[in-house]
Amino acid sequence: MPELIRVSYGTAIAMGLIRAKLPVKPTTAYLMTYWHGRCSNDCAFCAQSRSSSAELARLSRVIWPVFRLEEVIDAIRRGNFARICLQTIDYPGMVEDVVSLLRCFSKADLPVSISITPVDSGTLLTMKSLGVDYVGIGLDVASERLFRDIKPDFSWAELWKFAQRVVEIFGRGRAVVHVIVGLGETDRELVETFLRARKIGAEVSLFAFTPVKGTRLETLKPPSISRYRKIQLAKYLVEIEREDAIVFKGDSIGGFALSREEISRIPPAVFMTRGCPGCNRPYYNERPGKEPYNYPYPPKKEKVLEPINFFTL
Repeated sequence: MPELIRVSYGTAIAMGLIRAKLPVKPTTAYLMTYWHGRCSNDCAFCAQSRSSSAELARLSRVIWPVFRLEEVIDAIRRGNFARICLQTIDYPGMVEDVVSLLRCFSKADLPVSISITPVDSGTLLTMKSLGVDYVGIGLDVASERLFRDIKPDFSWAELWKFAQRVVEIFGRGRAVVHVIVGLGETDRELVETFLRARKIGAEVSLFAFTPVKGTRLETLKPPSISRYRKIQLAKYLVEIEREDAIVFKGDSIGGFALSREEISRIPPAVFMTRGCPGCNRPYYNERPGKEPYNYPYPPKKEKVLEPINFFTL
């Protein structure tokens, strides 16, 4: 049984493990497997990658301090969380550690999400029996042409097969494909990824690229808010099978052909954090005070629709 576990800084505040102000409370307890070294993979954007010189306690822009596992389980029981979300990095014995952690999480009596690299069907079935109901798949790169350079230890086909395997074992909508906007992909490639996920019965959770000092992509700029809003809306239109309303100019989204009534019916939740139930993931990609890429609360719709071009029917 692992004795230590990492906890996102915001979660640790919500648990009372750290004393600090919390602009928005996380509704999920975000945890990460503890390992004394770096991940064995070398994803170009990740602070945990084996070639990274970033702070070891960092994932994206978030700090994940280490606590004793027993202390964290007690804090989860006291907290008002909707679920547990376990992030994993690859290292020797990771799967065994995850299984041990899941057995320990059962004391908290909460549903569990896990983000993990491809594992076999037997391992997925074990995780399901231990309370996991959603699985995050780190596709991350929505472009097959860029995939190998950014995620050299994985294959595009392998991750899509894994997503399909998760759907078969957990059911439609329970595989959550993680996609990072801003890695050099085109808007068209993003939409094609959304369509492929829909075809196999998977959901997509969007993230904005966050440059982290010490990673191979530290000098790459994050996406603009205006582009991100267009991608969020495009994902929603794919989900409701209205992708025909997405208007491309070359490989970029120029706008959307929607009636005024359709525009009025766009739910604010389109621009919020969307993934597993109960996930709000506050400030994962931006600092408090900046406009969130994924709002952790319902935004004012007129504000989020402002940078989007509509060609009203």
